[in-house]
Amino acid sequence: MMKIIDLSQQNSIIGQYMAEMRDKEYQRNRLLFRNNITRIGECEAYEVSKTLHYETRDIVTPLGTAKVNVPADEVVLATIFRAGLPFHNGFLNIFDHAGNGFVSAYREYTNVAHTEVGIHVEYLAAPHIENKVLIIADPMLATGGSMELGYKAFLSKGQPKAVHVCCVIATPQGVERVKATFPENTTVWCAAIDPGLNENKYIVPGFGDAGDLCYGDKL
Repeated sequence: MMKIIDLSQQNSIIGQYMAEMRDKEYQRNRLLFRNNITRIGECEAYEVSKTLHYETRDIVTPLGTAKVNVPADEVVLATIFRAGLPFHNGFLNIFDHAGNGFVSAYREYTNVAHTEVGIHVEYLAAPHIENKVLIIADPMLATGGSMELGYKAFLSKGQPKAVHVCCVIATPQGVERVKATFPENTTVWCAAIDPGLNENKYIVPGFGDAGDLCYGDKL
């Protein structure tokens, strides 16, 4: 059965990072915003690491031999351009031996009022994911459209043994779309689940456009 894990339900330092990221005054500092995205990625990666399978290895030290439990699963970290980059880097700081996959998926408004959104995918670079643990890191799980199309693109590289959908902020709509389109061996991780979307399909209260806050306005 699919698991939905909302880390805001337990107190941790993630709350401090989220407070700064949501604050419109703090948001003027792009470096701080990117760093907090990365740090939440590191925190979520640590939590995900607890779910992996482990094996015991004998490690030779200068003074003897130690038995150490290390991950037995192969991990592929995947992200969606461009807002996903600092989030992905947080996961890579923890899973430094992981393979890496990238896909472009961006919203295209299909009406003048910008209330109807289509998702466009045009780039994919990823290793084989057959029987590996696939982690898809994307800060915003709004409608779930980008996440669904990104996942389907990665499936061209094989069938993973388990999937982790990791985000900073999700909505109930986004979570429901993941439930409807991802396999049951999926776990959704988020630092918060916000009430919903505005007419332009942005998460409310959220913190705005993650890509713009990380890298500046786009044309």
